[in-house]
Amino acid sequence: MQRKTCLSASIAVAIFILFLLILGTSIPVLAEQSFGPGSRYLSTWQRFSYGLVLLWNAEELNNGDDPFAPDHVFVIDQGESVSSVSVRLENTGIIRSGRVLQIYLLWTGLDTSIQAGLYKISARMSVSDVAYALQDATPSEVRFNVLAGWRMEEIAAALPTSGLQIMPGTFYSSVLNPVFRLGYIPNGASAEGFLLPGSYELPRESTADQLVAVLLQNFDLNLSENLVQGFRNQGLDVFQAVVLASIVERESIVDDEMATIASVFYNRLAIGMKLESDPTVQFSLGYDEFGQTWWTNPLTYQDLQFNSAYNTYIYNGLPPAPIANPGIVALEAVAFPASTIYIFFRARCDGSGLHNFAVTFDEHLQNACP
Repeated sequence: MQRKTCLSASIAVAIFILFLLILGTSIPVLAEQSFGPGSRYLSTWQRFSYGLVLLWNAEELNNGDDPFAPDHVFVIDQGESVSSVSVRLENTGIIRSGRVLQIYLLWTGLDTSIQAGLYKISARMSVSDVAYALQDATPSEVRFNVLAGWRMEEIAAALPTSGLQIMPGTFYSSVLNPVFRLGYIPNGASAEGFLLPGSYELPRESTADQLVAVLLQNFDLNLSENLVQGFRNQGLDVFQAVVLASIVERESIVDDEMATIASVFYNRLAIGMKLESDPTVQFSLGYDEFGQTWWTNPLTYQDLQFNSAYNTYIYNGLPPAPIANPGIVALEAVAFPASTIYIFFRARCDGSGLHNFAVTFDEHLQNACP
């Protein structure tokens, strides 16, 4: 009887061992069928234990947690461990379990190729989607900055290093003949002056036409009725106001002075005086090879005689079109100028970027640097 009991126990143990062997073999196979081949660096035990975790959490691995979740900006530091990244993703609520992500990364071997950088990740993504997203630090969108007072050539010069796939020449063509047009830009005029400065998040694959359209649409969104009425009160339509604002933008370094500088130009126009603005001459001259700039400085007496319709030392009134792309502050200065009787201004001698203003030419001469 005792021998039969021992035999039964041995059979039970053998069956249990066989079950474990079958289980130990089938779990990795099932995991590979569901999640791809395991890394060749995994041990037999790791293939079993990791595979078991993956199969148990298959829903989380294949489906996002919240279909309406917003994007999160997530930064991975240089040299940060997989464990740290996984825990932080769980703590921010992007994934349910950092442990599941970490095991998936180890199973696939993706743990060795996570890149430091900035990512946009969302709880809409499954754990496996997040794992693969962490392999490419190149964002799908590019931040592109347009500085106030840039002319279109300066915007174009920033494109090759921006991450956008737009050639400068293609951008020129789109500015000169914009597909998206604003009603207050005259027929035949370019989009210069209406490429509103600011910081833009753009798809990396944006075309030149799309970039120009975004800049123009942003201008239109910021052109409030209050601004338009301010232009009307000064006797200007939107296009004329942008022309003057482009001059004010280029003449100013300190925003607080823009309304006063605008008042000087209005005062000159009111008495029939030429605007005599250096930036209009700089725009006329074009690129300065010696100074490697689009804004030649200093200007010579000969430069001031350069014959161009944009040269306000030669021709009365406003130039035929904007000389640069003004920001909101310059547009507001033209809509709501300061109330002054100044006719002249010149840069102070202290390097502050501020100006001294004068009513008479004699006062203006006294403001000259020693």
